[in-house]
Amino acid sequence: MPPHGPAPAGHGAPGSGGAEVSEGLSHLAYFYDDQRDYLSYLSAFALAGLRNAEPVLVAVPGRKAALLRERLGAGSQLLRYGAIAETGRNPARLIPELRAFIDEHRGRRVRCVSEAIWPGRSPPELCEATRHEALMNLAFAASPATIVCPYDAGGLAPSVVGGAERTHPGFLRNGRTQPAGGYAGRGVVPAECERPLPAAPAHAQVIAYETSLRQVRDLVASHGAALRMAGERITNLVIAAGEITANTLRHTGAGGTFWVWHTGEEIICQVQDQGWIADPLAGRRRRSPEGSGHGLWVVNQVCDLVEIRTSQVAGTIIRLHMRREDN
Repeated sequence: MPPHGPAPAGHGAPGSGGAEVSEGLSHLAYFYDDQRDYLSYLSAFALAGLRNAEPVLVAVPGRKAALLRERLGAGSQLLRYGAIAETGRNPARLIPELRAFIDEHRGRRVRCVSEAIWPGRSPPELCEATRHEALMNLAFAASPATIVCPYDAGGLAPSVVGGAERTHPGFLRNGRTQPAGGYAGRGVVPAECERPLPAAPAHAQVIAYETSLRQVRDLVASHGAALRMAGERITNLVIAAGEITANTLRHTGAGGTFWVWHTGEEIICQVQDQGWIADPLAGRRRRSPEGSGHGLWVVNQVCDLVEIRTSQVAGTIIRLHMRREDN
């Protein structure tokens, strides 16, 4: 598509429980080796923020969320917990969540613990979560925020841990904060996340569209019904497919190609056209229905994962994932 568009008191080093105070963004990867280290550092980081009257958002997955709640409690109005395993299923939803938190507390520096990458993520999810980490440096460059992103150094593949040093300006390990020598730069997405997507399988259903989108919607609805997906999930996927294909007709002078197929766990739709998405944050900023990027915003809100590959030369491929069961 064409252009659619920390010392506990607060001023010390992040390794001691706080984070450096500055006008703009401080974005650190935190590599932890065990649960004790994890709980000790992150609870100290959050409590230091609360002592400084800095609002704190904690968004971590699984049992770790319950353990941090036990340590931090819920008595402070400045402390909030995010359901990252649900919201972060599609990592493109995380920047809007943090943006809303920052905007709610204008005039204050905020702290955030955001664990978007955890063991068990699928390769496409890991790739899009890595993209999210890179884009946070762009989305919040001028925001008064200290964001710490935990990484399970023992449970994640070395390539994933290494990738964190390319998406974070600094990292913390063994109580020490260091600049990330491999940091790629503000908004630069690691090359492995920009590789072409695997081709759609030979058994995928495929149609071309040029003017009417009814055939696309009907195809998605019938495919979902044949798989006995819940009606709400079918409706959401039909909406997403309609928004993406409508973008083709709205922003390009030609039609596109649409595929749909399924695996044992999910139904996948793919759209390809000759347009180009110039804004790397498209779909991660709330827009009016008439504004550029609104369609991608809607798609990110209803789909479990969205993959985008776009260039001026090759055009755009967008792949939508919806789990067959809501779990």
